[in-house]
Amino acid sequence: MSSAISDYVFRTFSVRNFLRGSAMALDLSKVKEREALRPQREPHWQRIRPGCFLGYRPSVREGAGTWIGRAYDEDQRAYRLKALGDFGALPGRDRFAAAKKEVEAFVELIESGGHAEEKIETVEEACRRYAEANTEAAGRFIRHVYSDPIAKVKLTRLRRQHLKQWRDRLEAKPALVSRRKKGNQVTRPRAPASINRDMAMLRAALNKILAPGAPDTEAAWQEALRPIRNADRQRTLYLDREQRRELLAAVDADAVPFLQALCLLPLRPGAVANLTVADFDKRTSELSIGKDKSGKPRRILIPAAAVKLFTEQAKGQLPGAALLRQANGKAWNKDAWKKPIAAAVAKAQLPAGTTAYTLRHSTITDLVNGGLPLLTVAQISDTSADMIERHYGHLSRHAAAEALAGLAL
Repeated sequence: MSSAISDYVFRTFSVRNFLRGSAMALDLSKVKEREALRPQREPHWQRIRPGCFLGYRPSVREGAGTWIGRAYDEDQRAYRLKALGDFGALPGRDRFAAAKKEVEAFVELIESGGHAEEKIETVEEACRRYAEANTEAAGRFIRHVYSDPIAKVKLTRLRRQHLKQWRDRLEAKPALVSRRKKGNQVTRPRAPASINRDMAMLRAALNKILAPGAPDTEAAWQEALRPIRNADRQRTLYLDREQRRELLAAVDADAVPFLQALCLLPLRPGAVANLTVADFDKRTSELSIGKDKSGKPRRILIPAAAVKLFTEQAKGQLPGAALLRQANGKAWNKDAWKKPIAAAVAKAQLPAGTTAYTLRHSTITDLVNGGLPLLTVAQISDTSADMIERHYGHLSRHAAAEALAGLAL
């Protein structure tokens, strides 16, 4: 009998015995019960739910045993196995819960038509898998993960110290202010908010694969990626309408249309700079935004003031031309808009630290204060409802409190 056939017979016999109930009474969550199991080639199985089984293979030598997941594949009409590891960094009482979480994720993947044979072993592989559906994450991983020593660390060996060292390197890495190809590059210390966003992407990628480690241990990899508190100071700077008018009055004439657009719509400066004439539809008062942080195109209805502005800017221009242009006809970019805005801020004596992004924060603040639902604000501004709630939710709560006060008889 060939080894392949004998292996098939062995597995079939084991599954049949399991289904007959020989292992139904096994409770792998109990440490003493696991320790009493004898080592054998076939794992000791526990049924979690239909089509989902968790197996445990005791170590022949002293040490933690290994866990195996098994999921039924309806398409293949067969069981699929996945090695989950030993979870040796966790206390014995916590290993079952961690293994159960992973096998349930494995079963969910199989049931949704995923391919479990794509084994993810390193931090880089986990990040590349996550980046498939997140364009922002892809860019951050290219800049800060793939070329870093953390990329080659095995997930089974990942510890808090690895991520602490990666974080130290990230914080020490200067941020580029100017990306000029010629001359010296201008840099500045990396902003806490930027560090938080970079860490959030890596944390999200690892969360898809790894269970959180036990607190205050080297296995607690997630503790090294805790966000810096009060890092989003940029969102605390707000310009009221009068201040925005003063900014428009002080800025160079060629930058006025660009800043007007930022005052009229809660868009990111980069998204506004990337607009072309073809993105604006005067007939329907719609704007197509193809390149933004999420990477997903969207269309939004715009107010009459924005329609008037874009109609003037699109007049006589080809469809592929930039909708908002510098005096030289080129599209705006970060290096081009920084200087005129900084000069206008100083001239109008506006709060130090005012940037193009401040206008986005100011418009979002006005929308929330105006009573627009947070979900609608999130959709227009291309961000998550969670982010809007986290940074602007207090404004809607104040509005609600005022509305409730108006109910007094």
